Amino acid sequence: MGVAGKVLGVALGAAAGAAGVAVAGGAVRAAQQRRMLVARDIDDTTPFGSLHSDPITVVADDGVPLYAEVDDVAAPAGSTRRRGRSGARPVTVVFCHGYALNLDCWHYQRAAFRGLVRTVLYDQRSHGRSGRSPSGDATLDQLGRDLKRVLDDLTHDDPVVLVGHSMGGMTIMQLAEQHPELFGTKVVGVSLVSTTAGGLDPGRILFPMMPAGVGSGVVGRVVGALSRGHRAVDALRTRSHDIALSITDAYAFGPEAPGELVEFLYDMLNQTPFDVVADFYPAFASLDLWAACPVVASVPTAIICGTGDRITSIGHSRKLHARIHGSDLLECDGAGHMVILERPDEVNAELGQLVAHAVDTAAAG
Repeated sequence: MGVAGKVLGVALGAAAGAAGVAVAGGAVRAAQQRRMLVARDIDDTTPFGSLHSDPITVVADDGVPLYAEVDDVAAPAGSTRRRGRSGARPVTVVFCHGYALNLDCWHYQRAAFRGLVRTVLYDQRSHGRSGRSPSGDATLDQLGRDLKRVLDDLTHDDPVVLVGHSMGGMTIMQLAEQHPELFGTKVVGVSLVSTTAGGLDPGRILFPMMPAGVGSGVVGRVVGALSRGHRAVDALRTRSHDIALSITDAYAFGPEAPGELVEFLYDMLNQTPFDVVADFYPAFASLDLWAACPVVASVPTAIICGTGDRITSIGHSRKLHARIHGSDLLECDGAGHMVILERPDEVNAELGQLVAHAVDTAAAG
């Protein structure tokens, strides 16, 4: 994994250098940041799930406490302000995780950016360490409002780059529909990873081995029945470790994923109670956020997906790319849905280019 940081640094340096900076003071600040990024490396001995900072609570508009962490960047020597002398605003990268996961899924991205760019990570409602949502608020509409509250509370007046995986990408699309005025002003970059804006077969989210075309109503009734006995389902998941691990491997990764990645993902999935999974499941059947694509197209956008994704297949990312004009599309050959863990070098390099562009834009603006 050590090469990931070097790839990230090269990508950031090249992209930022090409973009250019109009303001002299901002140019100096951006150049200093690029030199740091080029020197960045990743410690591949860092245990999964061990990267943390002080916990922060963000209270959603319906009162649900959202767990968050911020990795800050140390201020330059002698500086007492968050803004540099040039007046350039620092860029903050906000990571939005996917269905049944938590903020630890961004392990490799957090390791690559830590100490170089200010980052915000949070657990979606009912996931990870966040508070439990009322069933009626387990919706994408509410996740969009939660993201807005995170931006309001934790990013100050900074420009932000939003990075969303799977349901996290849908959260960003929902924010774009709710608050288009933020894109191009507050939001200066977006990355949509292994996600879609609609047309998803929800049955394949939970049962990817199921033949395509099985009615979502049938699967929905099965999920509803299982949720009523969710404690028994959770107990069965724990007892059936080997079977569940095999399904997780086939479900989320390409054919060559290391066993430790599969175990790491399995642990995250297993920590999400089945009734939480069932609460959010209906939201995917009605997903239709394609109208928000022009809003997202107003900022630089990087779309990333594995060609072996069995949940949000590569066709969804290609459709997003076609509808978000000017976007970049990175197809990771053979990778599965958890491309952020399976192909961190490729993913981090793509994100690095996006963030570098945002750094220069902030310095110039």
